[in-house]
Amino acid sequence: QVQLVESGGGLVQPGGSLRLSCAVSGAIFSLKTINWYRRAPGKERELVAAITSGGTTNYADSVRGRFIISRDNSKNTGYLQMNSLKPEDTAVYYCQIWELNINYWGKGTLVTVSS
Repeated sequence: QVQLVESGGGLVQPGGSLRLSCAVSGAIFSLKTINWYRRAPGKERELVAAITSGGTTNYADSVRGRFIISRDNSKNTGYLQMNSLKPEDTAVYYCQIWELNINYWGKGTLVTVSS
């Protein structure tokens, strides 16, 4: 059974940093594109960043230059390094993969950026 578990969220001051992790089990992790989404209060879900099996990355304009997505295939884990955080980055962050045409999500981790 495919499972995704996010961790690393928390409360951080504006300008601070956090690193989120996404541990994946039940899938051939090295072959998967890992996507990070977020949903802020009262807003639509937004694709934040993605990394393909070959290491190609893509970012939303709102986070490009501040966030870095990466993966460690030996640990079946994806990461989202978030720097220069802003209050508007406050959201629940989710990782997501496709496996056999099924969309799998983690339960999310809350990031709150506030002074």
